[in-house]
Amino acid sequence: MATYREAKCRLCRREGGKLFLKGDKCYTGKCPFEKRPMAPGQHGAGRKKVSEYGQQLREKQKVKRIYGVQEGQFREYYETADRMKGITGENMLSLLERRLDNVVYRLGIGVSRAQARQLVGHGHFTVNGKKVNIPSYIVKKGDVIAVKEGKAGNKFFAEVKGTKPAANMPKWLEFDSEKLEGKVVELPVRSDIDSQISEHMIVELYSK
Repeated sequence: MATYREAKCRLCRREGGKLFLKGDKCYTGKCPFEKRPMAPGQHGAGRKKVSEYGQQLREKQKVKRIYGVQEGQFREYYETADRMKGITGENMLSLLERRLDNVVYRLGIGVSRAQARQLVGHGHFTVNGKKVNIPSYIVKKGDVIAVKEGKAGNKFFAEVKGTKPAANMPKWLEFDSEKLEGKVVELPVRSDIDSQISEHMIVELYSK
């Protein structure tokens, strides 16, 4: 799948719900989904009933867009989750949540996953003291994610320093805003993931 370069708010309309791709804008009345909650296009408001396969496909597309991954990557997450012990769908979501770009977003350092991905890609973070610039890096329990030494004086990080932890900070993460340092205290489980996702539909799609 090629990188999507059109208006991101169209993706929310296409999937029929907010994917929170634009940071703070998604929480205001300026959000295009609030004004036009129907699918984009000339016939968006009059689409016919979607088949079971169509529903499964849309669910997969929604999750891919939430986490910003492409088809090949997403398929790998599913296959890895399928080989793990436990419930495949929940394992898959746990892996997606443990991506470094998502962790940076969850810590409240990035206002969106896209911004967090850019920050990681530019080499602003370390994991256990080692520089990591791979957004798809999977963190483990006990890992410490910190702003790279020498980058803390950056204007962006200076505004984050000393702020209160985000109200929606997941319980599997801890964040010290003074040190600009977060820690993975537990691995995320299904109840920690607040997105409205029907992961069983994705598993059914890939199992065919």
